Amino acid sequence: MKTTHLLITALLAVFCMAAVSCEEKPEDNKADDIVTTYISVPSNTEIEEGATFSLVVSGKTNIKNDDQIILRSVANQEYVCHIVNIKDGSLLEFELADGIVSGTYKILVRRGSSNYYIGTTNLTILRPLGIEPDPSTSVYGIVTCEDKGVPGVLVSDGQDIVRTDERGIYQIQSQKAWQYVFIIIPSGYEVPCQGILPEFHATLSKPANVAERKDFELMKTNNDRFTLFVCGDMHLAKRNNDLAQFADVAKTLNDAISKAGGKCYCMTLGDMTWDVYWYSNSYTFPQYLETANASFKDIAFFHTMGNHDNDMNSVGDYNKAFRYTRDIAPTFYSFNLGKAHFIVLDNIDYNNVGAGDALRGEYVLDYTAEQMAWLRKDLSYVDASTPVFITSHAPLSRPSGAESFNDKYMSGANSSGEANMQDFIASLSAYNVHFLSGHTHNVFHRRHNDRFAEHNEGAICASWWWSGKETPGLHLSQDGAPGGFAVWSFDGKDFKYSFRAAGHDDKYQFRAYDMNEVKKVVVSEAGGGKAKFNDFVSAVSAYPANTILVNVWDYDDGWTVKISENGNDLAVSKDYAYDPAHIMALTAPRYKATDSPNFTTAKWPHFFKAKASSANSTVTVTVTDRNGKVFTETMSRPKAFNLSDYKNKY
Repeated sequence: MKTTHLLITALLAVFCMAAVSCEEKPEDNKADDIVTTYISVPSNTEIEEGATFSLVVSGKTNIKNDDQIILRSVANQEYVCHIVNIKDGSLLEFELADGIVSGTYKILVRRGSSNYYIGTTNLTILRPLGIEPDPSTSVYGIVTCEDKGVPGVLVSDGQDIVRTDERGIYQIQSQKAWQYVFIIIPSGYEVPCQGILPEFHATLSKPANVAERKDFELMKTNNDRFTLFVCGDMHLAKRNNDLAQFADVAKTLNDAISKAGGKCYCMTLGDMTWDVYWYSNSYTFPQYLETANASFKDIAFFHTMGNHDNDMNSVGDYNKAFRYTRDIAPTFYSFNLGKAHFIVLDNIDYNNVGAGDALRGEYVLDYTAEQMAWLRKDLSYVDASTPVFITSHAPLSRPSGAESFNDKYMSGANSSGEANMQDFIASLSAYNVHFLSGHTHNVFHRRHNDRFAEHNEGAICASWWWSGKETPGLHLSQDGAPGGFAVWSFDGKDFKYSFRAAGHDDKYQFRAYDMNEVKKVVVSEAGGGKAKFNDFVSAVSAYPANTILVNVWDYDDGWTVKISENGNDLAVSKDYAYDPAHIMALTAPRYKATDSPNFTTAKWPHFFKAKASSANSTVTVTVTDRNGKVFTETMSRPKAFNLSDYKNKY
């Protein structure tokens, strides 16, 4: 009978044999005399056809040559495998039965009619490459599409970048510093997904001097036209009713995906989880993936790492990121969609920061020398005419007034080769770059020069889910922007972008206030008379009588804002302001509950104001976005300030 062989290296662990919770049949684990040494099985196994399946044995075992190894699939189909060699303190070798395919299997030892469960592995059977790796190669494999090798695909270990040869085979002389390898998805292709996770990277597990094989699969596609949904901070932590609120946001995102049509993808901007609650609420990356996979189907999520996706029980930047790289994605990588090139980087630097929750804020903002070296290699393969999109969690700069920015915001570089804002932008001068970030939970756009634009894209969780908890249905960030996501639509090298508010249709792009009426609501008593809340009361009270205040959260220089009274245009000026709805939805009730609440309303620059001539006139607000779409509100005044007017519509 034709057989297929498998090589597995499995370490021994004294407590794995007690794992009877993995039983599927009542006769399992009845033969207590089969195994005297406890055995663990790796959760994932990739193996080349023609190898021998071998379990490492560290002690004496009484497994016999006429025992059988059983691999049982999730569909309870059993494959009987024959033992070929037993050596105490070394190996237990066996062959796999003909017909076995890649999948998840429970491994049992069978004697007579009794079984003993050993462990479970997710088995991938690799086809023979027909080559011997070069002596210096430590990572190799093949990139295929429709069972044929794909030449010219870029493959990286986070340090080096190589191309597949004419057969689709790659070899890397890798030090395995990051313990993973990934492909740079080429234009015209996609990769399979495991739930929302695109399978473009693989974990490495062997020492740097041991060659290991990792294969990748591509699927041809025409995605020159596609839509990218960009999702800022989620902060899912199983608190503040966040999972239910997230489900409501997901409804809007799914609605936008269905209406976009064609190819759609998602990009996160970090802080999908909230490390503060990883342990107390038992909500980490696996739980995040469970939530996301239950919410979204048939769409790939590319991920960016945030500061709250670091493990504060570990020491240093590399170790703090380890769980993320195992469960989600590399901390820096790139890929192509259609005619655009995307680069994901991590500018949260915990270098030399120790373990412990008290050190959570000790990171600095920069790009490490390692990332900058890799970035230069990546860009060497990118034509200067290709639009380049870079994501990182933290922005490069931050508004510091109605018209000014803090250009020292990303300034943590203190070693040779590291990059702050100016260094980073200069390194990309040959390309047309759009930089996308989260972290602030607010929205702003800035054009640094004619070839580099920055977009801070808001937050899925808005104000850490607080406004929706305090005032259900009113999901607002500290700048008053609704919780939501950016929508980038691509057609070849052309693209446009907009913002979609969760719980609203795409026509909801601004909020206009009659400040005469707002002053009646934002009063000291609303915040429990607390002194700090009175700062907000004073800011609102300072507006002259008959002021119209408009919050245009996705504003950039491509927008226009007009305010007219009875058909006559009023003088409109920018304002660095607090959003009244956020004050009353979150800040006021939080001040009633505590003297020093977090996540209160912040001043932000995407506000506009004008002074009407009377308190009773009709005012029209006309906002035109960067894409030429016009949004209008006719305000019959006095216009009462009611939070219910701004709540989610669906």
